[in-house]
Amino acid sequence: MSLTPAKGPPPIIYILVLACVGGLIWFFLRGSSSSGQAPQPLANQIARQEPALPQTGAAETFRTIPGVPAGVFNYGGSTTWAPIRLKVDPVIQKVWPEFELRYTDPIIGDPGSGTGIRMLLDNQLSFSQSSRSVQPEEYEQARTRGFEIQEIPVAIDGIAVAVNPNLPVEGLTVDQLRRIYLQEITNWQQVGGPNLPITPYSRDPSAGGTVDFFIENVLGDEPLGPGVVITPNTTLSLREVGQDPGGIYYASAPEVIPQCTVKAIAIGRRPEELISPYSGTYIPPENCPAQRNQLNVAAFR
Repeated sequence: MSLTPAKGPPPIIYILVLACVGGLIWFFLRGSSSSGQAPQPLANQIARQEPALPQTGAAETFRTIPGVPAGVFNYGGSTTWAPIRLKVDPVIQKVWPEFELRYTDPIIGDPGSGTGIRMLLDNQLSFSQSSRSVQPEEYEQARTRGFEIQEIPVAIDGIAVAVNPNLPVEGLTVDQLRRIYLQEITNWQQVGGPNLPITPYSRDPSAGGTVDFFIENVLGDEPLGPGVVITPNTTLSLREVGQDPGGIYYASAPEVIPQCTVKAIAIGRRPEELISPYSGTYIPPENCPAQRNQLNVAAFR
């Protein structure tokens, strides 16, 4: 797919948008609907050399798509997409082997929605995946370079909030979560926990679409507090929280819920209305990975 301006209508460059609607946070802020089962843990997916393919029906559906081009197509963007692309890409490659997909990390900076869109605008990718919508200035940048970009909504995602599994705090209100990330609440004792400093972790707002959603919808467009620790990716963030007794982090729910090293907490508007992100009884770390926690799909819907 070329970005070179040509006579006639400009080429259209595509961005696949996985709308990050905040999971249980979104459940209380706006309300939404979703369907599907929780994917396997991100760490497990990355370690598997040959992810299990979806059922035959998915492959048959891909087979019916007309006009699939041949060649190597670089793509990149949102890390929230990892559990999806690791299942879908092998099916596409099996059905259309001449349509080669190659996930491409940025040379400079961390992977994420914003980074992927910038790479797309710089002619480094054929298409990008995002967990946020395209911003007006990004549309304008494309037009000034002689092409257009188009976003295609694909799915709805949700956010879960993770803490250290030994922290004796079972839930937070949305307002308490907001005040933690604005650094107005700095000790777990202020929200009914132990006398322990809070270490809030976040990915870089310039890279991640999930962070954009969080800042807009939870923080009310206020910037992250000065004490928030910025990390390059969710894998590292969850590892830090698992080792930090006072750590807290937010990310795509399917990346958080099945992990063995952290505990996802309940969220609600009021303390008496907290909703657990887990389906069934919480499975403690000592029983993992033989057993893993499952996403509370009903609540997210």
